Amino acid sequence: MNIIVCLKQVPDTNEVKIDPVRGTLIREGVPSIINPDDRNALEEALKLKDENKDIKVTVLSMGPPQADVALREALAMGADEAVLLSDRAFAGSDTWATSTALATGIKNIKDYDIIFCGRQAIDGDTAQVGPQIAEHLNLPQITYVEELKIKDNKVIAKRALEDGYFVIESKMPVLLTAIKELNEPRYPSIKGIYDAHKGEKVKVLSAKDIDADFSNLGLDGSPTQVNKSFTPPGRSGVGEILQGNAKETARELIIKLKEKHLI
Repeated sequence: MNIIVCLKQVPDTNEVKIDPVRGTLIREGVPSIINPDDRNALEEALKLKDENKDIKVTVLSMGPPQADVALREALAMGADEAVLLSDRAFAGSDTWATSTALATGIKNIKDYDIIFCGRQAIDGDTAQVGPQIAEHLNLPQITYVEELKIKDNKVIAKRALEDGYFVIESKMPVLLTAIKELNEPRYPSIKGIYDAHKGEKVKVLSAKDIDADFSNLGLDGSPTQVNKSFTPPGRSGVGEILQGNAKETARELIIKLKEKHLI
């Protein structure tokens, strides 16, 4: 069985700041990490590999050359191969152009049974790329996976909802998107880190290498564009702290909410 895991290197949102003049993210000096949901996707693939040594796990990413770091971390965790799609032609891609490039890269890998993606990336929060890849490849998809089993060459996934869950069965090949409740990602081993940084471990492919359609790539191939990013202004006004025991404060709170016609 062959599993492909799509990873994205993202800025650590705990360190991100907005340029007040240009309205863009300040990335200089901000550490980059593997997108958290993608780590859960990778962990689930590695768990399947732990159970079946015949499983091969390939990690795939689209990004600048420095995304090599994230892919080597994935190799250190236990992935078998890493592929980086890196080309100036990919710059400025929205979710449609990104999913187009990744789907083309997956077609270039050719042999796959399961494609894992994280639910969404913390820098965009769209949750669109995984499902779009499935559409490009004409694959069944199960999103928001919080539990997974493989039986009789089929996947059985528990799909999380706000007020419950679905249990969905699908034949392979299939695309799955992972959420944090699915597992607890492992740490790379010392040997894994050493091996991952020894030699040319990451295969780098350009848009031409994967025979991509340039009209659907980058900024020009993106039907959506971000006009402006900004930090919302702080709330005005002063809050009020209610004093007294629980019963008294609850009664006073209800009175004040009724006065403002909120209840």
